[in-house]
Parts: sequence; C-alpha cells; structure tokens
Amino acid sequence: MADHDIYILNGPNLNMLGVREPGIYGSDTLADIEAMCRDRASDLGLDVVFRQSNAEADLVSWIQEARENADGIILNAAAYTHTSVAIRDALSLTDLPVVEVHLSNTHKREGFRHHSYVSAVANGVIMGFGAQGYLLAIDAIARLIDQDAL
Repeated sequence: MADHDIYILNGPNLNMLGVREPGIYGSDTLADIEAMCRDRASDLGLDVVFRQSNAEADLVSWIQEARENADGIILNAAAYTHTSVAIRDALSLTDLPVVEVHLSNTHKREGFRHHSYVSAVANGVIMGFGAQGYLLAIDAIARLIDQDAL
C-alpha cells in the first residue's frame, strides 16, 4: 500500500479516558490509544492525524478538512454520535471511507445510546472492544482505501 493519510477523530470526554468510568471505557488513556494507532497505521503505510475535541464545531471542521487532505476517517464521536446531525452531514459530504468506533458496546447501555447518526453514513461500525477497536478500525480503513484505489 502506498502512503495514505487517515484522520482519527475523537469527541467529547474522550480526553478523560483512564479516569472516566474505567469499568466501561478501560484504563487506557487517549495518549495510549494514539500511540497504539500510530504504530498500527505505520505498519500499514498510513499516516495519522489524531485529534480530540469536546466541541462539535471542531469535529465538523476537521471532517471538512479531511475531505481535502485524507483518504479515510475513523470517528469516535462519543456522545455526539447520538445527537449530531451536523457531524452526520459533514461526513456525508466527504466521499471518504468512514469507520465509526466506540470503546463500549452502546447497545448494551442506556436506550438513548442505541441510535447513531454516524452509522447511516459510515462504511462500518466497531464497538465494544475497548482500545482494540481503534486497531480494528485502522485495519478496516486500510482495506477500504485499498479497495477505493483499485
């Protein structure tokens, strides 16, 4: 695979990983996850832009930026998954492969977490595998990018 850029974008409260409800989200920090992602992506010839924000507007702007600068997006929109039409609309404009990722299995949690605006425009969803889900998402996005290159 030739070098490709992927954006890994993270939504609200993910900066608190490691201290926020470790029984649900695990003990890995976001910095731990970023390091794991960079290692896996490098092995696959992917360069990573890794970002986190608690602000919906930042995520929308980064998705729009990715449209011009990336070959794929991995998104953990966190709580915005269940509320943001703006993020959904930004993703639908990219024409990029998108993988939605969640640390927990949202379908085993509160009812309001069962709906995702992101899923409707994502190529796939990976949830419930903790930090490992990001690595699975990188593998998936690499395959999607290769398919698009054919």
